[in-house]
Amino acid sequence: MGFRRRVAGLLAAASLLTSCTSHAAPGPAASVSPAPPAGNRPNIVLVLTDDLSTNLVQFMPHLRDLQRRGTTFTEYTVSNSLCCPSRASLLTGKFPHGTGVYTNGGIDGGFVLFHRRGHERSTFATDLRRAGYRTAFLGKYLNRYEPGNTLGGARAYVPPGWTDWYAAGNAYAQFDYVLNENGKLRRYGSAPGDYLTDVLGAKASAFIEDAAAARTPFLVEVSTFAPHSPYTPAPRDAGAFAGLRAPRGPAFDALPADPPAWLADRAPLTAAQQAEIDDVFRRRAQSVRSIDRLLASLQDTLERSGVARDTVVVFTSDNGFHTGEYRLLPGKQTAFDTDVRVPLVVAGPGIAAGRRVAAPVQNVDLRPTFAGLAGADLPADVHGRDLRPLLSGGTPAWRTAALVEHHGPDADPTDPDRPRPGSGNPPSYAALRTATFTYVEYVDGAREFYNRRTDPHQLRNLYPRLAESRRADLHDALKKLTTCRGAGCRTADRLRG
Repeated sequence: MGFRRRVAGLLAAASLLTSCTSHAAPGPAASVSPAPPAGNRPNIVLVLTDDLSTNLVQFMPHLRDLQRRGTTFTEYTVSNSLCCPSRASLLTGKFPHGTGVYTNGGIDGGFVLFHRRGHERSTFATDLRRAGYRTAFLGKYLNRYEPGNTLGGARAYVPPGWTDWYAAGNAYAQFDYVLNENGKLRRYGSAPGDYLTDVLGAKASAFIEDAAAARTPFLVEVSTFAPHSPYTPAPRDAGAFAGLRAPRGPAFDALPADPPAWLADRAPLTAAQQAEIDDVFRRRAQSVRSIDRLLASLQDTLERSGVARDTVVVFTSDNGFHTGEYRLLPGKQTAFDTDVRVPLVVAGPGIAAGRRVAAPVQNVDLRPTFAGLAGADLPADVHGRDLRPLLSGGTPAWRTAALVEHHGPDADPTDPDRPRPGSGNPPSYAALRTATFTYVEYVDGAREFYNRRTDPHQLRNLYPRLAESRRADLHDALKKLTTCRGAGCRTADRLRG
């Protein structure tokens, strides 16, 4: 059967795998004899979502099943609460000050800068490709990448390290998009079967089947556009969760004490704004149902292909999202936990089941982890740490602080992530996030310190009350981490005291 026919068949199967009302995880599928990966190196499946906040996990039963079968990192922090810089960190294992990618475009961000700086020649894809893995990428790559980009003389550019490539450009609407399919452009329309998340899942399953049949170790990244705005759900999910409202936690429609200037003038949310926030939250909940089905279909394919026991599955998001917290309209880019703390779930051989780990881990840790799993060589300039000791249930010496680096405000009218008025558009900042506190330094001189142990919703900025010695220690620690290089980052991320 040809690849395209298999994709069409898998799309049809995916539509039956989970009905729009079912919340049950799929039972194990009939499997063939397992094909052991070369040298007992596991296959890797990475599902990377777009703007998926922790409060959406409740709508994803298959993800919760993955949590029961694997390890959940409860303090996973992204290096920037914005798509492109976060994805650049994940690919390279470097903080934004190491990639130079702080925004989605212009002189300090976007695909073109990432490419121009040569980062594509050194990513987790190139690591695993050199180690003999077959590698596939599907979905959203980096902001400002377009399927028809012509670089190096190629009509439809495919970055180094990927043996199979199915990437889109501006496909947030989930319909009427173009995919670069291994160097050839293919246009998709507006039929229900063209819904992008479903198409990506079917192509990923076909890739897994091919790689398993060839008995080749593989890595596949499925990078969804959901649940990013315009929050388009699959047609079958458009009526789900009628009447659902955004959570009204303590931070909803509330300002912190002593807020920074960019936030201080926010007025209470109007009834109309709250209704809009509820509508956005409902559509986001609807749109993650297709991601949950994708996760289930990939697991089903791994079982059916006989490689489930030899595969590590990783689920995460590039950044979080706020919906009414701190009087902000829907958006991201802040240093609050709503935006920088996102799900990270890992399951597979040798990984503790049902375990929750509170160690500060980051997106820069995925590249060294993948290299460790694959037995691949890792460049010395990587900033992140290998998660394998934590995944096996160990308690290794570990970082005590995560780093967040952001450039702003975002005023680019062509950026799909440009914050609308009232949604939060902070100036440039750097932040430390530990297991107990968040410390933020803004370029305009503003400072924030939240003791999350006593103030988990970050509503009391305690910086004005800190002793000068404590302020100096925090500043020095942040400066040390924002200027670290290579292995030095793995000592700078351990704070004194």
